[in-house]
Amino acid sequence: MKVVELLNNQYEIIRNDKNCFNLEEIKEKATDYFSEYDYIFGDFSYDKVRLKGYYDSTNKKANNINDIEHLNSYIENYCSYGAKVFLLKKIQ
Repeated sequence: MKVVELLNNQYEIIRNDKNCFNLEEIKEKATDYFSEYDYIFGDFSYDKVRLKGYYDSTNKKANNINDIEHLNSYIENYCSYGAKVFLLKKIQ
């Protein structure tokens, strides 16, 4: 289990396609906006990273747009084919 510190929280890296996660690059992009989410998802397109926050399905704030159960659908519909992606899970 690899753990990183980001936004004053600890996260477990649970997916890291082609070793694409770069903590320094993500620190430049991540803002306090992502602190409330249970997961931070990132995908790379044209060598730029996009971030999206997700909630655990049991979180009362979860809905169709940000429920982690819908992550695969997001990847299929909104990420470039074969894009490198990573997923961080907040450690409570």
